[in-house]
Amino acid sequence: MNTVAEHIADFLKEYKPFDNLTFQELSDIATNIRVINLEKHAVLFQNNDPLHDSFYVVASGVINLTTIADAEETIINKCHEGDIFGLRPFFAKNNYMMTAKAREESIIYAIPIAVFRPFVANNSDVLNFLLESFAVNSRHTKDSVSSNGKLISDTDFLDQQTEMQYIQSLNYNNSPLTTQSNHIIKDVAILMTDSMVDNIIICEKNHPIGIVTNADLSSKIATGRYPITETIDKIMSSPVVTVLENVSLAEAQLLMLKHNVTHLCVTKDGTSKSVVKGIISEHDLIVAQASNPGVLIKEIKRSQLPKDLKQIRDRLSDLIQNSIQKNIPISHVSNIASEINLAIIKRAVELSILDLGSPPARFAWLSIGSQGRKEQLLLTDQDSILIFEDVTPEKYREVKDYFLRLAKRTTSILEKVGYEYCPNGHMGSNMLWCKSLSDWTKQYNSWMNTPGENSNDLSSIFFDYEIVFGEPKIEEAIENVIFKNAVNNTLFFDFLGNDALKRNSPLSFFKKFIIEEEGPHKGKFDIKTRALMPLIDGARLLILNANIKGIQNTYLRFKQLAITDSKNAEIYLSCADAFLTLSKFRTVEGLKNDDSGQYINLREMSKTDKEKLKNALTPMKDLEELIKSKFQLTQFS
Repeated sequence: MNTVAEHIADFLKEYKPFDNLTFQELSDIATNIRVINLEKHAVLFQNNDPLHDSFYVVASGVINLTTIADAEETIINKCHEGDIFGLRPFFAKNNYMMTAKAREESIIYAIPIAVFRPFVANNSDVLNFLLESFAVNSRHTKDSVSSNGKLISDTDFLDQQTEMQYIQSLNYNNSPLTTQSNHIIKDVAILMTDSMVDNIIICEKNHPIGIVTNADLSSKIATGRYPITETIDKIMSSPVVTVLENVSLAEAQLLMLKHNVTHLCVTKDGTSKSVVKGIISEHDLIVAQASNPGVLIKEIKRSQLPKDLKQIRDRLSDLIQNSIQKNIPISHVSNIASEINLAIIKRAVELSILDLGSPPARFAWLSIGSQGRKEQLLLTDQDSILIFEDVTPEKYREVKDYFLRLAKRTTSILEKVGYEYCPNGHMGSNMLWCKSLSDWTKQYNSWMNTPGENSNDLSSIFFDYEIVFGEPKIEEAIENVIFKNAVNNTLFFDFLGNDALKRNSPLSFFKKFIIEEEGPHKGKFDIKTRALMPLIDGARLLILNANIKGIQNTYLRFKQLAITDSKNAEIYLSCADAFLTLSKFRTVEGLKNDDSGQYINLREMSKTDKEKLKNALTPMKDLEELIKSKFQLTQFS
């Protein structure tokens, strides 16, 4: 290997996705790379140019990617050292849809697609990175993706969303156009044009033997290689790459890259010896990729208006529904949904700050309630508090006024996204719940040390919190206040214990569901109040009493309690499983009716599902008895 190629390989190995390749693989690639020197303002490619045979990496300098919108050139990305761009030749056949222009004198590495494709086909991490980059840039967003070649942060969430891609289903054309091999090319081309499709499957006895696309017509007919009077089998691509009906997004991506094709034929058993059921195109993959959780997070970060955030939240609902239909574990779906919800709330705070200017003091925006517990799969009302650092008395009013305005703007944005205002006013925009750290410390001290005197404004959701934006040390300070007050606080746990047991039983003495007897939900089962809330309240009570910090999620609280209190582990694990089952029932109901899913219509449930729901309620009696044995529930009984 020559010294130039060695230098390029050394450079590439420091950046994604090249860090997933061996140095030998990088060396093989580097020997085929062209080095391009661009002067300031030089154009590498522009909108509607034919695709190049390479994609590009910035070795030094800055490349602006721009598009024309409303007669103005808009920067959709700035690529710095180590960033990749110009990926369209990998995933699409039409011309470039943006312009790449040097912002300053730059050096670019051109990597031939043909050389790099085999490494992509055999490495899913490389493929995921390239696809995500292409999907993000294809949506014409405004801010830069990242620097140093990193497209996503290294979090557990992103590991989960990548895993989800491997089981994420695809929407595709399940009524494909088909024809027989002896039909004339001209007739088939007319049929394709009239049907407004770019492909047709050639079949024998409804089994696929080949495929013809617009690209075949252009390269083989328009060039005069074959006359239009020939039979279609003369220009078809054969054999067809076939897949099963339930092929995942990632599997389809790998197959297209591996076989260098733009379409996959869906058959009943996944082979060419069975009936054709559909056709998957490159466009289908791009559409599916745009709903990938990582892409949604990036779009949230670039959103400028509430309507942008609303569109993303609507796509999250589709993602949740598709995931549940594919039987992806509800805990997995919940983690992803919570991170996206959190990103939306964070962006709402950021947009409010952009409107109002820099905050006059450090602060923390905390989601409380279901989002604080990372359990918000459905669009429910918003719950939050705002805590700002202590300031001098003369500045207090001015500082609080700023944060109240900030909170009102934020809650207004979230309301436009679809998160309704909390009917109880538990929001940072309420002056009661927007105050200094000292005031919040006094508030928690009062709630926990004299709970009976403050029961009117004490809601247990204030003990389920997750920082969304701001200074983590402020959240840590509140946590320390809570757990300090919890030590040997019999009165407080007496209050919380009675609160946890006050819910009406979900089943009658004869094991029948207790349903609503009047009102708009007459005849329905209140799964939130009668089933989920007892578990949520019980988990919170027990985790605070066990002095376990940093775990807000109900499912994880029970799992942790099973470790720390092994004597009662069976009860805790049963409660954890029950919580997931009940959460799934509520989510399915909410998605079906486009509401919070609180009330289950038992008449529409199958006998099997009713039995499953009833079984999920079984651990609640054991949890109730455990709480009664652990706490002296006398003062507030």
